[in-house]
Amino acid sequence: MSDRDDQLIGEFPFIPKQERAQQKRMALLESGRTLFISKGYEQTTAKEIAAYAGVATGTFYRYFSDKRQLLMSLLEDKLDNLLPPEPSWVSRDPESLLAALLQAHYQRLNELELHRVLPELMLKDPELAEFLQEARKKIHARILIGLQQAKEKGLTWKDLDLNTVSWAILVLVENSQVNENQCGSCTDYQEISKVICRMVFPPEVLEQMRSMD
Repeated sequence: MSDRDDQLIGEFPFIPKQERAQQKRMALLESGRTLFISKGYEQTTAKEIAAYAGVATGTFYRYFSDKRQLLMSLLEDKLDNLLPPEPSWVSRDPESLLAALLQAHYQRLNELELHRVLPELMLKDPELAEFLQEARKKIHARILIGLQQAKEKGLTWKDLDLNTVSWAILVLVENSQVNENQCGSCTDYQEISKVICRMVFPPEVLEQMRSMD
């Protein structure tokens, strides 16, 4: 765990070593995950989490200082999975590769489901909001570096503002599933990838890249 993770999670009241105690802690984590997703973070209480896990409220506070610490524990080591993937711009077929990355990313999100809780929590948790914003900036920077490499190879539009396009790509990727939830239709990852790649590459360059051995 990094120093930044320590600040987000805080010190646990007790870290179990015996298997039975570890099972109780895991039951509380799974109970919290289920209730946060079904009821929302603010509407869920520590008492409800304990009851759903089949333990006393006092047991909850033996392992977690509050429900925020439990949620941060759920997010630990999973925050990277909640953030958009980084495309590769110099592959043989960047459009198909990006579509595959997007599909895998949203599959992970749907399996975790914790991304549904983040918007609500970030409004009231400036530390988490700052952490995620810094992570977004790092992803933007890596997208920008990739685009710069592609431009140096003469692959991109010559008048492309790489910084602006990098942010546009990040926003498009982040909002793809939001649009799916609002419209009720399945996300077309290939279509999203096509839009992004059209922003970056002239059509003839894409064709040349696909035909490369």
